[in-house]
Amino acid sequence: MAKKTPQPTTPPRERAFLVGVDLRDADQILSLDDSLAELALLADTAGVDVVGELTQRLSRPHVETYIGPGKVEELKALAEETLSEVVIFDDELSPRHQRELEKALGRNIRVIDRTALILDIFAQHAHTKEGMLQVELAQYEYNLPRLTRAWTHLERQAGGGGGRAGSTGGVGLRGPGETQLEVDRRNIRRRIAHIKKELEKVEAYRMRYRAQRRRSRIPTVALVGYTNAGKSTLINRLAKANVYVANQLFATLDPTTRRVQLPGDNLALFTDTVGFIQKLPTALVEAFHATLEEIAEADLLLHMVDISHPNALGQYQAVLETLEEIGASHIPMVTALNKADQLKDPEKAARVLQNFPKSVAVSALKGTGIDDLLLLVQGELFEAFEQIGVRLPYKEGALISLFHELGQVGRVEHERGGVIIHGSIPGRLLAQFAPWKIKPNENLSRSTEEETDLEEV
Repeated sequence: MAKKTPQPTTPPRERAFLVGVDLRDADQILSLDDSLAELALLADTAGVDVVGELTQRLSRPHVETYIGPGKVEELKALAEETLSEVVIFDDELSPRHQRELEKALGRNIRVIDRTALILDIFAQHAHTKEGMLQVELAQYEYNLPRLTRAWTHLERQAGGGGGRAGSTGGVGLRGPGETQLEVDRRNIRRRIAHIKKELEKVEAYRMRYRAQRRRSRIPTVALVGYTNAGKSTLINRLAKANVYVANQLFATLDPTTRRVQLPGDNLALFTDTVGFIQKLPTALVEAFHATLEEIAEADLLLHMVDISHPNALGQYQAVLETLEEIGASHIPMVTALNKADQLKDPEKAARVLQNFPKSVAVSALKGTGIDDLLLLVQGELFEAFEQIGVRLPYKEGALISLFHELGQVGRVEHERGGVIIHGSIPGRLLAQFAPWKIKPNENLSRSTEEETDLEEV
């Protein structure tokens, strides 16, 4: 009888204990319970099993251990009882907090925070060179102030990045009087500088690509929304694409652009972007600068909202705050209330629509409401005109031509360095003309102001 070939076994998942703190004066979008539920989903996405949670209400974090000494003892007992290998805090811990907590809990229990957990998920899901570099940069910048002992293999850090993309390799030679920690820090800073140069090349490429898209006159629509809202499912539906979809947080990181046919034989480029989340780590926002500019440079934002989520409004607000943070809040926006098919009360979707301007209830999975959504996008891109006055230098000839070609020109005034144009343009072009927009108290051209000054003299 032939022997069966042994099958590889899946390594057991780590056991994690969650800790959440309700700070009285903190401005939080989600309640503590909702935030911990989200943290549990993040842990599951990272491949960790949650075995318990602990909460505390404080006016301010404890100086040494974030939570109070009594709670630390309670946490230690619970972690040992549940055989937890890692404790995950829902807020970002300072290096001191992390160090003191690990000392108090014992060597067998690691302590990480929400930021480290998200960075780990990003490292697992980044597949392109750009995505890997962005995650590697964010991880190094997060870990640099947390170095407390010698690292002898930097290439194992940051999503496997040390051996990729022109790595400087392992630890260099130690100078006179230098500690290993100083050598490690110097090597990490060198690696950070190298990654930033590589990402500058990516940003330059994206700028050329965006300039080429503008010349094509095809408008761009950036899909934005809370993570797991259904953006990838929608772009697959609209463009008959095959973008990776999974029922987990941050399933896709790298932006994907597809052509979509709109009503009236018009075309638009739809870009699927990384999902947002409350308490999005600052390091990630900075590292993903080039990618997030895809949103800031779009003609229209299509905000996907998971209407079936218990805290859909809180997630909606979290996305608006992130858009403000990356400088994209001025771009026209329509809203797709996704997963409407999962509502027990179908009439609830109609009532909820009243709370969201320019919105449509849809099911990206089943295709319901998609035609209405495309009509709304079509109207915003090609039919909705906005009144505007701009002062354009003559060197911005492309924008001057664009205003005359696609806008409705009311009045033109020529001055020494450029031209002032008053009229209306499609809403999708507002972002391009925003830097040159005339403020209400600047309606006079410089030449008119000069004539007034001469008359007074």
